[in-house]
Amino acid sequence: MRTRRCIPPSNGRGFTLVEAIIVIVLTGILASAVAVFLRAPIQGYLDVARRAELTDIADTALRRIGRDLHQALPNSVRVTAGNTAIEFIPIKTAGRYREALTNTGTGNPLDFSNPADSSFDVIGPTVDIEDGDFIVVYNLGIPGDDAYAGSNRRLESAFGTGLSVVNFLGGQFPFSSPARRFHVVGTPASYICAGGLLTRYWNYNFGVTPPAGNSGVLASNVSACRFAYEAGVTAQNGVVTLELAITKDGETVNLVQQVHVSNVP
Repeated sequence: MRTRRCIPPSNGRGFTLVEAIIVIVLTGILASAVAVFLRAPIQGYLDVARRAELTDIADTALRRIGRDLHQALPNSVRVTAGNTAIEFIPIKTAGRYREALTNTGTGNPLDFSNPADSSFDVIGPTVDIEDGDFIVVYNLGIPGDDAYAGSNRRLESAFGTGLSVVNFLGGQFPFSSPARRFHVVGTPASYICAGGLLTRYWNYNFGVTPPAGNSGVLASNVSACRFAYEAGVTAQNGVVTLELAITKDGETVNLVQQVHVSNVP
């Protein structure tokens, strides 16, 4: 006779509600402890990243201004609007003019005694001049010899590339340059801080008070901005001080930069 063995049922069981609640509470305690220890490093990382971003924006803006000022017409840098704006005349190219006739009596010199003179030979490398450019000779930035006022600025009357002769309108220039130098310039340009923005303006006419012409924003979130200009002791150079502060999410970055500009016309 065969007998049948009965297998007893398993004694396994699941989690109780109390055990699940205990696990949840312990997990929350551990997560809170981890968050406390990680909060400071994470916040520090975010602060450093924000400072680096603001510093990069301010540094890039000041470098751009400095690069432009290095290419400014001598004695054309001026600070306006309560030290929140700086204006200058950008140089496009430059050269030397013929001062006198050659030994054989030829050539086309620039005559400072002839009101009807309207052209001169370029000595050395040729120059490229665009329509609407101006010729400036010996800009001192003083009454009677100021490119902004037009006393030593003449409109180019013939433009092109590789020019060996310069033609201009408006009559003789007031003063000759000791270095026989002339500059080809366009219209003025400005950097203005207003409304939390640092903006560059260009392509506006002489005699127009910016903002005018074309514009481009260099920096936003500007909380403070100041420009200052001081002529050198010898009057052959000047120093422009640029101060810029940018604020974002309660963080402020202040940068100061000085730019040396040449005032030798």
